[in-house]
Amino acid sequence: EPEVTIVSGLRDMVVAEGDDVTFQCQVSHENARDVEWKLQDVALQNNEMNEISVEKGKVHTLTLRKVTEQDIGTITFRVGAHTSTA
Repeated sequence: EPEVTIVSGLRDMVVAEGDDVTFQCQVSHENARDVEWKLQDVALQNNEMNEISVEKGKVHTLTLRKVTEQDIGTITFRVGAHTSTA
């Protein structure tokens, strides 16, 4: 199985409190396994506040809904041994 790498990494974002913010990361192969999103080293799950999705098999998206001051910090996307942060 070919190694999945990050083709297009995360970008830093600035948003107002109460707004939604979306982060995207593109990987080299579809159906990548061993993918993880983190905020300040805490793994994120897909729920009403964090929407995690994959578009066209390669574009992994994280949307944080109605952000607060507690959401300030580093977002990390990891696939296998590769990471991208914003």
